[in-house]
Amino acid sequence: MINVGLLFGGESPEHEVSIASAKSIALHLDPSKFHVVPIGIARNGVWTILGDTFERLSSGETPEKSDCPFLPLERGAEQIRLPDVVFNIIHGVGGEDGQIQGYLELLKIPYTGAGRLALAVAMDKWMTKRVWESEGLTVTPYVGITEDNWERNQQDNIDHCLSLGLPLFVKPANTGSSIGIEKVKHADAIKKAIDSAFHYDRRILVEKGLNVREIEVAVLGGFDPIVSMPGEVLVAGEFYDFADKYVDGKSRTQVPADLPDDTAQTIRTAARRAFQSLDGYGLARVDFFIERNTNQIYLNEINTIPGFTSISMFPKLIEAAGISYRDQITMLIDLAMNRHKQMAVKQVGFKSGSEWFRA
Repeated sequence: MINVGLLFGGESPEHEVSIASAKSIALHLDPSKFHVVPIGIARNGVWTILGDTFERLSSGETPEKSDCPFLPLERGAEQIRLPDVVFNIIHGVGGEDGQIQGYLELLKIPYTGAGRLALAVAMDKWMTKRVWESEGLTVTPYVGITEDNWERNQQDNIDHCLSLGLPLFVKPANTGSSIGIEKVKHADAIKKAIDSAFHYDRRILVEKGLNVREIEVAVLGGFDPIVSMPGEVLVAGEFYDFADKYVDGKSRTQVPADLPDDTAQTIRTAARRAFQSLDGYGLARVDFFIERNTNQIYLNEINTIPGFTSISMFPKLIEAAGISYRDQITMLIDLAMNRHKQMAVKQVGFKSGSEWFRA
């Protein structure tokens, strides 16, 4: 029996989304193979292990940290045994940007999903676009702005953004679940939207607003991953925001999307390239736009730890490819263990054979 540390919560704005994903995974883990150990990271950053972790995080509890400055654990949990593998389902900053992965690597524990490099780049939408552009992949027209640059010359930045044409979407570079995104229809509203986005990050994107269909593709695996057929988000409002995704639920999804075969295959090929160009591993959901007037396909973004409830888009797309929700969870754990074994035999240290450094 493998002890699976189910890591969820976190300090990011997607804390609640992560709790929902983790509850679903815990319910569907194969009990003949795995024993689940819920590890919730509370909103204050403390790792919460004792008692009913789901209830404690759901109630908003912020536990007291242990006395050891090098441990993020709650007081009283210092002697808890490490799990055999960690299933990371922390969405957003902290869990989806390489921070947790670096810590788990120091502890020498296998973990699900991609490695530090892929996560750090994929989390930053601006850097992701630059990598994809270098690979010849087509991305939505955009302008990137740092907070320092904005403070030095706001009007030049505004003029640059407006050169894309209205409407515009203003978003933090490093958040998910559409948090902090605003649609700007009038030029006099752009400054306020940019200021608002800087509440979440020191780097933001301003993207050209297009009349589009929203298409999503799931990727599962390692070197030769499974790439699902495209699905479509049928958006109820002006765009697919947080409330629509998780609260109101007015938008619908269609799996597979109603697309010509050649368009679907073009998108699947682009999804594979997008995943591999970032050194993707484990899972990702790759999001596209299809412009309605021209049928131009644009890469929008990649989500390396997508929502993972049984009704989330990623599991639904992979289920349509013939892999059950439970088997997806098992595959991700197996992939984590296999990569850990692969990396464990790599040489890390080096000895020069002399004592030059003692001088």
